[in-house]
Amino acid sequence: MSIVDKLKEMLGKNPDQAKQAVERGGDMVDERTGGKYSDKVDMAQEKANEFIDRDRPQQP
Repeated sequence: MSIVDKLKEMLGKNPDQAKQAVERGGDMVDERTGGKYSDKVDMAQEKANEFIDRDRPQQP
């Protein structure tokens, strides 16, 4: 099993925790850079959350 497969499995089991980690990581980058790259950080957070939601089963 590759690292990517392990990561996908982990995200599938804990999608809410993964989203929180993405948010905290982006906030940390913003804090350390003084918000200089906040637009890029926000875009990366959105893409990461889309990736997490893509493999998540949809609720009816």
